[in-house]
Amino acid sequence: MALIKSISGIRGTIGGEPGDNLTPVDIVKYTAAFGTLLAEGKTNPRVVVGRDGRISGEMVQQLVVSTLSALGIAVTDIGLSTTPTVEVAVKSAGADGGIILTASHNPREWNALKLLNSEGEFISAETGARVLQLAEEAQFSFAPVDKLGAVTRDESWMQKHIDAILQYPLVDTAAIAKSNFSVVVDAINSTGATFVPALLQALGVMNIKVINGEINGRFAHNPEPLPEHLTQLCNEVVQQKADLGIAVDPDVDRLCFVNEDGSLFGEEFTLVAVADYVLSKCKGNTVSNMSSTKALKEITLKHGGQYFPAAVGEVNVVKKMKENSAVIGGEGNGGIIVPDFHYGRDALIGIALFLSHLAGHKKGIKSLRSCYPDYFISKNKIELKPGIDVKAILEKIREKYRNQPVNTEDGLKIEFDNDWVHLRSSNTEPIIRIYAESDFETKANNIAAQLMRDIREFV
Repeated sequence: MALIKSISGIRGTIGGEPGDNLTPVDIVKYTAAFGTLLAEGKTNPRVVVGRDGRISGEMVQQLVVSTLSALGIAVTDIGLSTTPTVEVAVKSAGADGGIILTASHNPREWNALKLLNSEGEFISAETGARVLQLAEEAQFSFAPVDKLGAVTRDESWMQKHIDAILQYPLVDTAAIAKSNFSVVVDAINSTGATFVPALLQALGVMNIKVINGEINGRFAHNPEPLPEHLTQLCNEVVQQKADLGIAVDPDVDRLCFVNEDGSLFGEEFTLVAVADYVLSKCKGNTVSNMSSTKALKEITLKHGGQYFPAAVGEVNVVKKMKENSAVIGGEGNGGIIVPDFHYGRDALIGIALFLSHLAGHKKGIKSLRSCYPDYFISKNKIELKPGIDVKAILEKIREKYRNQPVNTEDGLKIEFDNDWVHLRSSNTEPIIRIYAESDFETKANNIAAQLMRDIREFV
């Protein structure tokens, strides 16, 4: 597997040959490039580093921390953490940047360096390009022995993150505690096993059962929180007669829920429900990426706001949110971004806001889900062979459907009356993603299937 270098970070599988995988050589090279860029013009640069529970996490962390120290950069090592917690720590501590060691939803053999600027946000495409250029040039200047960067371990940030959530004005801790929710959490053998129960307890939720709660990185199932991977959680919710189930990914920036009868609330509707709650308290605009459900646009218009689509990728969503003064935004994969909390996907603040909404609804999570339309998104992908010209394929498809409304800001999105299909190459994997939405599941699947046939034909 070749290394994947994008706005989502430096990602690859552990082991193998340098340059083709995420080996120690590659980890040091890209960390040194990022550290060199951050340190430019600064007298006492500092970086926050945290990791999820992956098997390779400790090894990667040692390499990253040592490389930064060797550059003369002070390191705040917050250890086992979550992506949003590192983002919060960077900005709150006044650091110059951050590195999160996680491959998010990818399987256990993967790891990655997610790179943050001084605002605790993912670096821009322009900054990312400079990092890649520095890495290729490998013109690094390491510090002499008496100027090595100090390394400080600080494990206080989980509590600081939770405290900030409790203080957020729209989080109704009293209503959540009064509701006496019983919750099952699928922590997928990563840091959600620590962070999610701690947050729930702070919110007054005391009846908590955690499955896959050992932080060992040996994921009990595919770590992407998709319906086909959550059967254990669905069954456990029913068995425990719980009020709801909560699933997060290994770095706790994606979030989805299970209803009391074991059915799925739907990851696409995590953002819709949270946005509905936020917009009921605070009028404004919303943003999601082009592969997300149109239900968010409908909810936004209902509350008197404007909806704006963004290219896929958290940095793109954040940029569009800032441009349009959005009060809530995110991605249909269960990513919630609350801008006046911090500009990053955060499952923890998402849980607190969702439970506040559910507590106010008072009729159960299945009833809450019935408040929103039954749209279906068919999510598919086609694996690519090296050298495939994706742009040429998409251009041929665009020509085939030239009579339909299209958007080419991010791959190719085609509208068919009230339905749509979005085709794009992934930022994190060597694939083309094909997402289609309709009010009928079979129709969404048929639209996606047709476009997949088109792709194979043009390949």
